[in-house]
Amino acid sequence: MSNKVTQKDINNTVWKACDTFRGAIDPSQYKDYILTMLFLKYVTDVYNEKKSEYNQKYDGNEDRVKRALERERFIVPDESSFDFLFENRNNPKIGEMINHALAELEEANREKLGGHDGSNIFRNIDFNSSNLGDAKGKIARLRNLLTDFKSLNLSSSNLENNDVIGGAYEFLIANFASDSGKKAGEFFTPGEVSTLLAKLTKSKPGSRIYDPTCGSGSLLIKSGREVGDNNFSLFGQEANGSTWALAVMNMYLHGYDSAVIRWGDTLRNPKHKEGDALMLFDTVVANPPFSLDKWGAEDLASDKYNRFWRGVPPKSKGDWAFISHMLESLNATGKAGVVVPHGVLFRGAAEGKIRAQTLQEDLIEAVIGLPANLFFGTGIPAAIIIFNKKKLNKEKFLFIDASKGYDPGKNQNVLGENHIEHILEVYTQFHDQSMEKGIVEDKFAYIADLAEITENEGNLNIPRYVDTYEEEPEIDIAATQSRITELEQELAGVKTEMEQYLQAFK
Repeated sequence: MSNKVTQKDINNTVWKACDTFRGAIDPSQYKDYILTMLFLKYVTDVYNEKKSEYNQKYDGNEDRVKRALERERFIVPDESSFDFLFENRNNPKIGEMINHALAELEEANREKLGGHDGSNIFRNIDFNSSNLGDAKGKIARLRNLLTDFKSLNLSSSNLENNDVIGGAYEFLIANFASDSGKKAGEFFTPGEVSTLLAKLTKSKPGSRIYDPTCGSGSLLIKSGREVGDNNFSLFGQEANGSTWALAVMNMYLHGYDSAVIRWGDTLRNPKHKEGDALMLFDTVVANPPFSLDKWGAEDLASDKYNRFWRGVPPKSKGDWAFISHMLESLNATGKAGVVVPHGVLFRGAAEGKIRAQTLQEDLIEAVIGLPANLFFGTGIPAAIIIFNKKKLNKEKFLFIDASKGYDPGKNQNVLGENHIEHILEVYTQFHDQSMEKGIVEDKFAYIADLAEITENEGNLNIPRYVDTYEEEPEIDIAATQSRITELEQELAGVKTEMEQYLQAFK
């Protein structure tokens, strides 16, 4: 029988570790402490495993072991090791010691864990913070946290598969996603939506894949996996410092060591460049903040990368600003997939002009309406727009109304595998072969041409194209009247019977 660590084991430990913080700090912050500790335990266990392998290989020759370890993925200095911290779990200065451990770990792995633009991944996390309670409470919490993780051996040979640590990340982020980002219109992308978007934009081997608002990196990872082999490169940018740090750790935990994840505001300061120009990609995917207010319209009207040549979006709604950035980041054969609120499809004024321009350029390939209540933190339904610079069906546009295809859940609805497959089947057919204008599948999919959309003044609202109207069945008045009479007679009979029972009991 295998005693390897499974996804469930890690999820249970991580969930138990959350109890350590309940009531002390906001739930949206648990993940920062717990995932950082998970990362530290992982690099320690992997390092220890390698150390013991080299000790055996070189008969305990310390110099040779040390030289071999310096070539490993991560170097873990003694005072950065999880085991060292666990031994010191009762030390009144344990918070400071964990901070020091992380700083030393970063220093020893500067190329990987810091150094880009002077940013480092642990700068937003403070294990000595007064947020963790008074001195006594804080020590108890950190001691419990170290104890929770001690029992988990995360060395490669002890794991059921390579995905379990990344899986724990996804599990925790998903569980606490609903608690953060609502005001900024930031909604964690549920796994099924990420899967759908990754499959819709499936990249070829050798692709450069980019997410300009990458969050904790899940969508980027899924998009990479769709390639089918490891011949791809991942690039991302994230504005929130602690989320960026999680994304960097997430890439390492999934084994994507060469992913380049930058911290900063993508609209005001895009970090992925080649020379003075934006870097170009084969695939761009994103779930940007919905209708972001104050996204930088005033500063970016004269954008030095000329991303807004189609028009500057309204200052209170940044949706088309993100889309414009994505389009300008595509290479000559690139494609992009973006999650948007439905207003992006039909709002007028500046947005209408930008949309009209993308239609004239024939960049839009498909518009897919998703069910309501899929996203943590909001019930509003979203849509996916697919842009493709190498469309097969020129001046034709696929509309899919997938709003009815979901499994109802207690808090969120869920896109089931069958719903994802249905959408993909219809989209792939349109993507891969020439098709004529008209209904593809009744009440689900329709192909419009440019003339029809122009007639609708560039409005891409899905109900204009996919007719989901259900006719009410005709009512047979005479039969209904006769049934009502029957029911009234039955009711009268039941009342008489009741009266008789009641009389008998008097």
